[in-house]
Amino acid sequence: MPILKKHKRFFVILLLIIILGFLSYVGIYVIAKLSSKLPLSTNTMFSMYDASGNSLSQNSNDWISLDNISPYLIDATVSIEDKKFYHHHGFDFLRMVRAMANNIQARKTVEGASTITQQYAKNLFLDFDKTWQRKLEEAWLTIRLETHYSKDEILEGYLNTINYGGIYGVEKASRYYFNKSATDLTLAEATILAGIPKSPAHYSPIANPKKAKERQQLILASMVKNGYITKEEQEEAQNTKLNYIGHFEKEESDLIMYYQDAVLNELKTIRSIPTSLINTGGLKIYTTFDSKAQRALEESIQKYMNDNDDLQVSSVVMNPQNGNILAIAGGKNYSESQFNRVTSSQRQVGSTMKPFLYYPALESGFTASTSFTSEKTTFTFSGDKTYSPENYGNIYAGKAISLAAALAYSDNIFAVKTHLFLGEETLVEFAKRIGISDSLEALPSLALGTNEINIINMMQGYATFANEGYKIKPHYITKVEDINGNILYEYKEKRENILNKSTVYILNELLSNCYNKNFIDYTTPTCNSISSKISKKYAIKTGTTNTDHWIFGYNKEALIGTWIGYDDNRETQNKDSITLKNIWVETMEKYLEGKEDNWYQTPKNVVGVLVDPISGKVADKKTKKKTLFYYIKGTQPNASQNSLEEAIATLKEEKSN
Repeated sequence: MPILKKHKRFFVILLLIIILGFLSYVGIYVIAKLSSKLPLSTNTMFSMYDASGNSLSQNSNDWISLDNISPYLIDATVSIEDKKFYHHHGFDFLRMVRAMANNIQARKTVEGASTITQQYAKNLFLDFDKTWQRKLEEAWLTIRLETHYSKDEILEGYLNTINYGGIYGVEKASRYYFNKSATDLTLAEATILAGIPKSPAHYSPIANPKKAKERQQLILASMVKNGYITKEEQEEAQNTKLNYIGHFEKEESDLIMYYQDAVLNELKTIRSIPTSLINTGGLKIYTTFDSKAQRALEESIQKYMNDNDDLQVSSVVMNPQNGNILAIAGGKNYSESQFNRVTSSQRQVGSTMKPFLYYPALESGFTASTSFTSEKTTFTFSGDKTYSPENYGNIYAGKAISLAAALAYSDNIFAVKTHLFLGEETLVEFAKRIGISDSLEALPSLALGTNEINIINMMQGYATFANEGYKIKPHYITKVEDINGNILYEYKEKRENILNKSTVYILNELLSNCYNKNFIDYTTPTCNSISSKISKKYAIKTGTTNTDHWIFGYNKEALIGTWIGYDDNRETQNKDSITLKNIWVETMEKYLEGKEDNWYQTPKNVVGVLVDPISGKVADKKTKKKTLFYYIKGTQPNASQNSLEEAIATLKEEKSN
């Protein structure tokens, strides 16, 4: 009898739990039904505009009604993503239990159980943090969607907003991959598209056709199992050879989508705009995008980079006066890799770090003529520690060379000597001063750019030279409005004067020598190979490590930074440096085509003297090559009356040209 009483008590408790659970479940749905209806976008999630107010069409979703989407795509999606979609109320509890059991058995997450409604709620309203709070929010939003919208409305919204490899929405994806509307997708095409959302980078048919095909076969098998197609249709679709386009027709840009992603990343950092508004749609985002700059950048990359090679690129075109980011390339092919190297990558910057060393050197009394001996050197420190930097190609002057020559050749020995002379903290402090926020360590090798820094961070640093001494903030967004035209955010330009204009001018002149033929001597300036393509005056600095090639160059109107290397840190080849320089110079020249040579005015307290470019000594009649070096008045080397007159004549000639 006691045992029967215990069993009876257990069943009563179990029954009460079930009843309470059912009542709670019903109660939650009643509350959800009485709550406000969640707004769903039926047009675009956001509208983006360039600097001229023109629409960036890549940012629209091209919303298409469920009735106009190929039934094959609908059936394939439901079959592989959520086969009980039309029968549950937002959650597939049996699937949850099965997934939990399989994950426990495997001791890792091998299976998910999210329904289409859950995924749609997450995509529209939530970030991707894996927290219990986020899971509870997702569950509540899922219930609200299910109580306010029909299954067809939810599925239509899901298909129009899901990520198909950086392409959002099925209509846009269909045109991108197959150059046709989602209405006209065949079974073979539909099952390829339906496989992408599970892992867009992994199952993109352009980035990974083999994996995409394997995923397609899995989907076709599920469609046979779930009664959507016959075995014969499965075999025919599997054997159909597909042609993947991988770009938009009508000359729509592929690389613009790196810019779009960068804009959305910045949008999420603007505190005045609620996350719910960002995701529910209707926002008008006005950007700094310049189509001419983007076109110049893309054409240069396409001309010099091989799509079949793993070599990657990141590049930024910016207005250094205000920080407007005009164009970017986060990689060479968005359809193959959505990883945005502009926003998300840090690489060793090599000798592009040196201008951040030589500005404080000029502040500390160095001049363009200051000399150190360029020779193979081992530096010894306390504790018997040594450091033996090498010049590129192991080329040394074997004599004293000027600071100007050291910059033109990117001499490492000169740089380390300068770095140690100033004190290793000097470079760290100056980098912080101009906005380099990446962590830097005060080491002898820092002068040679051994630290990893993001390209946008470097652009901010170089902008202080390009705009004659002002700290600015690189940015993509100028204004954000809601669907009714109310301004939610407007960028306010801040320019902080942090550097001396005259010192900056001297540094800019020094950086213009890297393609100056007067410096051809025991070696050549770093940009000598592209000198014939340069029609205007630029300050340029290159940088090379075993795995990275960099170049930053500018005048008053434009600053362009470009990197080339491998994502897996493989060693690069010498020819990659030539590729990099050609991309940079052709982008700059195309973008500034038709514009005047806009170089900097010489400050009144700066004078020019004709000198021997290698030694830095004042030129005389015997000097074969003479170059104009600039100095703060009072720091220039002694010059004869003849050389001063020649320098004045050279200055006048420069200004007239």
